[in-house]
Amino acid sequence: MTVVAVIVTALLAVAGGLTMVRLMRGPSTLDRAVATDVLLAVMVAGIATEAAYSRDTTALPVLVVLAILGFIGSVSVARFAARKSNSR
Repeated sequence: MTVVAVIVTALLAVAGGLTMVRLMRGPSTLDRAVATDVLLAVMVAGIATEAAYSRDTTALPVLVVLAILGFIGSVSVARFAARKSNSR
């Protein structure tokens, strides 16, 4: 189980690093918004991995709140982008 946890942690770290690169470089606001959403998903996956590894269920409310925040954020950005493209 330890080997799997190390591999998953390494993969999540690489995914988080590559997402941070996309977040910094851009080029557009929508790219940065998608990168933020992906970074939140990586964070949720990391917390869920830690909760599964330690067999501790106290992180579940945090996971639910982060998932709801990610969904609301994605919908808000999509509505903003749709409104912005319609006004042109």
